[in-house]
Amino acid sequence: MATYTIKRGAGEPSRWKIDYRGELNEAQHRAATALEGPVLVVAGAGSGKTRTLTYRVARLVEGGVPSRSILLLTFTRRAASEMLRRAEGLLPGGELDSVTGGTFHSFSNMVLRRYGGLFGWPDTFTILDRSDSEDTLQLVRTRLGLDRKERRFPRKSTLATIFSTATNKGVPIADLVETDHPHLLDDVEDMLRCHEEYVSYKAEHGLLDYDDLLLSLRDRLVSSPEFVERLRSVYRYVMVDEYQDTNALQAEIVERMVGASGNVMAVGDDAQSIYGFRGADVGNMLRFPERFPGAKIITLEENYRSSQAILDLTNAVIEQATERYSKTLFTSRGPGPTPLLVPAPDERWQSLFVRQRLLELREEGVSLSDMAVLFRSSFHSFDLELELARSGVPFVKRGGFRFVETAHVKDVIAHLRVLDNPRDVVSWHRLLLLLEGVGPRAAEAIVAWLLEGGRGPGALADPPTGRLIRGRVADALRQLGVFFAGLDPGRHGPAELVQAVVDQYASTLERVHRDDAPKRARDLEQFVVLSERFKTLSDLLTDMALEPPNDSVGDTMAIDTTDDEQLTLSTVHSAKGLEWDAVFVISTLEGRFPSAYSVDDEEIEEERRLLYVACTRARNHLYLTYPTIVHDRALGPVPARVARFLEDVPDGLIEPVRLVEEGEDE
Repeated sequence: MATYTIKRGAGEPSRWKIDYRGELNEAQHRAATALEGPVLVVAGAGSGKTRTLTYRVARLVEGGVPSRSILLLTFTRRAASEMLRRAEGLLPGGELDSVTGGTFHSFSNMVLRRYGGLFGWPDTFTILDRSDSEDTLQLVRTRLGLDRKERRFPRKSTLATIFSTATNKGVPIADLVETDHPHLLDDVEDMLRCHEEYVSYKAEHGLLDYDDLLLSLRDRLVSSPEFVERLRSVYRYVMVDEYQDTNALQAEIVERMVGASGNVMAVGDDAQSIYGFRGADVGNMLRFPERFPGAKIITLEENYRSSQAILDLTNAVIEQATERYSKTLFTSRGPGPTPLLVPAPDERWQSLFVRQRLLELREEGVSLSDMAVLFRSSFHSFDLELELARSGVPFVKRGGFRFVETAHVKDVIAHLRVLDNPRDVVSWHRLLLLLEGVGPRAAEAIVAWLLEGGRGPGALADPPTGRLIRGRVADALRQLGVFFAGLDPGRHGPAELVQAVVDQYASTLERVHRDDAPKRARDLEQFVVLSERFKTLSDLLTDMALEPPNDSVGDTMAIDTTDDEQLTLSTVHSAKGLEWDAVFVISTLEGRFPSAYSVDDEEIEEERRLLYVACTRARNHLYLTYPTIVHDRALGPVPARVARFLEDVPDGLIEPVRLVEEGEDE
């Protein structure tokens, strides 16, 4: 029988409020409208993955999926908030209010608090950040007698790194030590004892570190089919951003939550997997079709950020990768200037070139704020920082301490944490040691007294007496107890509590950090402002642990300036996801980029991806520089070789530039 197709009339209304086909390119449209089953979106740099995810959320809701059934997992809260904000712009009216969006850790925290009663979790628990975890490990080391000076047992930071890496990679501690830390093999048995005691100590005092959040959720998904079904019934559509940065635990959580044929969309770029040191495994993305049989694979290759000349170079760099999804980035923006490769006689010449060229670009109309200097490691920019300071070029440096890792902010947070969880031994030790006359032994005795009686912070108004607790120590404890007794998290809002603690801490700040107290005080003022956005103290503390602000008010500014323009100096890791009109990538030489510590093939491949990320931050101007002579402590001046990733780039994709001094014959 013949068929006759009725065409949709031009005046016939579409069932969609949004013109998906008109507002997305072909590949983006295929991704945004692929709603059922497993889907992998390989999104090249600058190809509009955020836009694609945003439109897919809107398409799901327009198609009748309840917004509460959608889960969006990202690696920063800001990314989730931005996607949902954009989606709400497409579908205003509150249709997306119930979408759950956040990081893996914040989602795990929410699930554990919401369903924890089913598994015997305590009503309250404190989340330890990295430095808190290290302090807890130090307490455990001391308990086990592993801190004796005559024995060089691994330090707390080394233990924290090994334990966390083993957890996130899903490998036994002993195996990790054998492969990555063979010089510590003699300490493995004691390290295992230390880890066992660490786990018990956290459970005893209501403490969870970052890894525990993921482990606990994974363990519940493994042990309870009923729990799995409950989550699957709530979250029927799961979307994961930056999938190339997931570790073994996160990938397993996704797989167990949705099942092999579930509705999961993973979006990422294998060429931008640069967090192996945190346990990220690019293999999760490369093996996605194996974990989810029948998965659709959609590739986004049209770039909206960089000129074609920059893309040609980055395509050539990543094309040499040993294992990858095949894609070739292209743009309709036009060719643009050819990237420049600038060998300099030494580091000072490299700094002179960068300083002079960025000032020339500024005269040509490019704002300093739209320029960045990127480097593999923070110390690579030291010489440049001196040159910029001498020239009065205002700049800000990224990639140092985070806001909550500064001592003064951690001191204030310790006060708040014992209000929220009086069993938080780590915070008790920190704040008690701030008191004049209180040493480790006295702090230990005070904490033991508090825990034995189940006492809250206000109990210090009537402290115990003894050889270690008398005189000025007892007086200081009484004052602290009276202060705590006047604070009630149920009656006072977070901002009131933070302000009270900051005021109480002022004299300690002046005593402990006298040289830069005003700068640190500005951080604390900012902390008070930050706290105003939270409804409860627990919300504030959870946010500070899981999504802390990145920058300290006092520490990010390298030089004081009232200029509106600031050049950005940044490690490549801290620059991921950002873009500038002009980018200088400095010290692109063997031993620095790639790092001298990258020895095996897997590490070298991650260094290649790191250079790819650095170069794809640039929109129009890209400069790769390196000194041909570097100073070695042992050998003195030694010749340097350009990074291997640039040696095999085809002719014409990068233009070499020879630096000459003014007046010198070229």
